[in-house]
Amino acid sequence: MNMWRWSGSLVVMTMLFALVANLPALGQDKEKKEADKKEPEKKEADKGKDAAQAVPADMEKWEWKAFAKKDNKFYQELTTDTVQTMKAMGQEVKQEQNQTFYIEWTSGEPKGDEWFVTQKIIGVKMKINIGGNNIAYDSTEKEAPANPMTDFFKALTQAELKLTINNKTMTVTKVDGANELIDKLGSTNTQLQPLLKSILSDAALKQMAEPTWGAFPTIPVKVGTTWNKAFNLDLGGIGSYDTKYTYTVESLDKGTGKVKIEAKLEYKQPTDKRNLPFTIKSAKLASTEGTGWAVFDKEKGRIESSEISMKLSGDLEIDVSGMSTRVELNQSQTSKVKTSDTNPLPTQKK
Repeated sequence: MNMWRWSGSLVVMTMLFALVANLPALGQDKEKKEADKKEPEKKEADKGKDAAQAVPADMEKWEWKAFAKKDNKFYQELTTDTVQTMKAMGQEVKQEQNQTFYIEWTSGEPKGDEWFVTQKIIGVKMKINIGGNNIAYDSTEKEAPANPMTDFFKALTQAELKLTINNKTMTVTKVDGANELIDKLGSTNTQLQPLLKSILSDAALKQMAEPTWGAFPTIPVKVGTTWNKAFNLDLGGIGSYDTKYTYTVESLDKGTGKVKIEAKLEYKQPTDKRNLPFTIKSAKLASTEGTGWAVFDKEKGRIESSEISMKLSGDLEIDVSGMSTRVELNQSQTSKVKTSDTNPLPTQKK
């Protein structure tokens, strides 16, 4: 089996997972007039509804303010450290990655239950070691040394997605810009096109964005309040990941709330190849540990910082060019997020 071919694909997969991480005018006028006629009825109905949804005296309702006003802008620094070991055919390949993404979020004009938000990667720093071979890139360096993935990294800093978010459920309902992103990244290496189309599907991009506010509760809370979320991240020919999160409010004070995060992940093999250079024929892969925390800033209405660590292990049977090989995989990953009002991107180095 060509271990380097498979390892190269995993570089891209692991990197993108770290991010990774939407009527005509006359019709609108008519709907508005009809809504105006019903407004008195609606207000009366809402009185009873609001009374039923009143927050209990011993609880508090958090408000996500970061996307609620036009032209509100904030930044995130997402750092991920990954150590991955693969064993196959008597060989062991160890991969280590340290990556930092600088992300800019800008909100558009809200409309009803929808927020319109632009997510843009404005900087990338990457250190990758695969079996002793090093790849490094820093977009803040004016003359960054070239490496086999330089063009790919540069294309990432041109990535821009426009998200439509339902502000009641805090879910992404639409993503614009995915095709342009795939074209930019794929133009750097045509062999990556099938892999990128699998990883960067609309469904996948929606779920990659939601961890930005994943630990935000849409229900009233107090210390000890627990809620759950489940995600299925389908990456086509790569397979799918079922992740279940349990969130618990750990502490509260006047300005912040801290949430404990517990995660369980299970991998499922793909049902079709999707024109990839390899096929995952079978797999038994699951998390052995998944814990973390997030801190919510009540005044700014956003997650200010978070950290989550995940350990994953199991076996896969992979077919490359008709040759099947069993691979033992162990991976540990820690992701940290810091949020700020000012651009955290380091000044470009000479």
